Amino acid sequence: MSTFLPPIPVVDLFAGPGGLGEGFSSLNDGKAFEIQVSAERDPVAHQTLKLRAFYRLLKSHRPEFIQDYYQFCNGDAENPFTENTIDLWEKAEKEALCLEIGSEAGNQELDHAIAKAFENKSESQPWVLIGGPPCQAYSIAGRSRNKGNAEYKPEKDKRHFLYKEYLRIIQKNRPDIFVMENVKGMLSSKINGDFIFHQILRDLASPNVALDMPDDGLRYKIVSLVSDEVFQDGDDPKLLDAKKFIIQAEEYGIPQARHRVILLGIRSDRIRAELPELPKLSKSDRVTVKQIIGNMPVLRSKLSKQQDSYDDWISSVSDQLMDLSLLAPMGPEHIRPLAKRLSTAAECLKAENTGALRLKKKSEEDVGEIDGLEKWYSDPKLKVWLNHETRGHRIDDLARYGFAACFAEEHGRSPKGHTDFCLPRLAPDHKNWESGQFSDRFRVQLADTPSTTITSHISKDGHYFIHYDPTQCRSLTVREAARLQTFPDNYFFHGGRTQQYHQVGNAVPPLLAHKIAEIVFKILKIKDDDQLGLSLWSNDA
Repeated sequence: MSTFLPPIPVVDLFAGPGGLGEGFSSLNDGKAFEIQVSAERDPVAHQTLKLRAFYRLLKSHRPEFIQDYYQFCNGDAENPFTENTIDLWEKAEKEALCLEIGSEAGNQELDHAIAKAFENKSESQPWVLIGGPPCQAYSIAGRSRNKGNAEYKPEKDKRHFLYKEYLRIIQKNRPDIFVMENVKGMLSSKINGDFIFHQILRDLASPNVALDMPDDGLRYKIVSLVSDEVFQDGDDPKLLDAKKFIIQAEEYGIPQARHRVILLGIRSDRIRAELPELPKLSKSDRVTVKQIIGNMPVLRSKLSKQQDSYDDWISSVSDQLMDLSLLAPMGPEHIRPLAKRLSTAAECLKAENTGALRLKKKSEEDVGEIDGLEKWYSDPKLKVWLNHETRGHRIDDLARYGFAACFAEEHGRSPKGHTDFCLPRLAPDHKNWESGQFSDRFRVQLADTPSTTITSHISKDGHYFIHYDPTQCRSLTVREAARLQTFPDNYFFHGGRTQQYHQVGNAVPPLLAHKIAEIVFKILKIKDDDQLGLSLWSNDA
């Protein structure tokens, strides 16, 4: 008997820019897992996905031409490929598909791609399905918006049931393991009074039954990556502690308080009747915002709604912060200490650069002294900072950003609504500002803690993502957000800046995915039949 040889094939559905796939494909420098098919609906995110697929193909199949990719990233070439590598670019186009999962045409193309990828795979060779169906229907914010629509019917919102497209691939192709990610709002979302999460668990545990197909015995055990919680066919989901399926990313070395439901499904015919303890994510020291972005180039914001130049920025922002420093001593007791911080910030506004899609590095700039992360982020072949460009802000908002950053330095927290934004001209023109409904309208990403969750909302404005340094007086750039999401620095995001933000906010942190991939690989590579009760997969009888 000979055990299978890596890399293990992976299919990535609802892939976005490829965060989950990046984690799996990077394990053991690409020798553990290999993405065969990835699918994403958004055409701009798909461009990012395809480019990363091409990068992986270069690394694994033609490393002598890897410079093609870097010439593009560094701005020395219009295209990421040359005549020496265009065939790999075409292969990347076949791997990374732009299609709508759930549509008739999209499903046909996806099924064909998976069948093509696996046409020479033996029945015994394991493979893994990963992905996260869209979360808008489950998220707290999305449900809040839907409440305002009198005609909205949850049971008619097809987004609630996109997981069944994921389920269809499971039923049709029988992966050995699947990893499914979604927002924690999934746990509380209901349809017709029943928790959608309970239905999802039942369906994933028994895909054929869920899809009204003949029951051939296909079953999955759904396990938590951070607890001993297990669900299998026949269990009552009401008896589960659903919260034990939530992964709090900041507890596992991710510089971000991102709390997501991640389900690990294991085919029951690959596991004995008893389920001994499986590998789990290991907790690690928290990583802070400053550790991850503190060494990056100092930038100023741009000015919107008025002429923008360094002199205009210096003059406008300095005047705003100095005015606030003079008003602070007349404010409440907790505001008075800000006077010195505001005046100091006003006098130290020296950032001239607003960044760029490709911002040339001035020297060797890396992540800093963080155990294990220098190698994860940094790439010496990269001569630029990618996607590191500030957005424009109104001058009155910049005053609030500077105030908020100074407040955070003084008190170790972000200021709250009208109780803290209490100086003259500091409160925004919101009709209900005094009601407290906007208490978190402006949020600083504190230097000495993990960031708050990087969400797609960062594409709309920067108010929730204020840089901790008051002398920069701005919101986070795409690259800073990408670093907090743990994307490597050589990960290039296509599209306009708003589209780049959206991709980053919707992604799974690649480093967290990498840690999950380690667990999946351990499960699939068990050689001792009794160690975890797992059976062996062999390439021959």
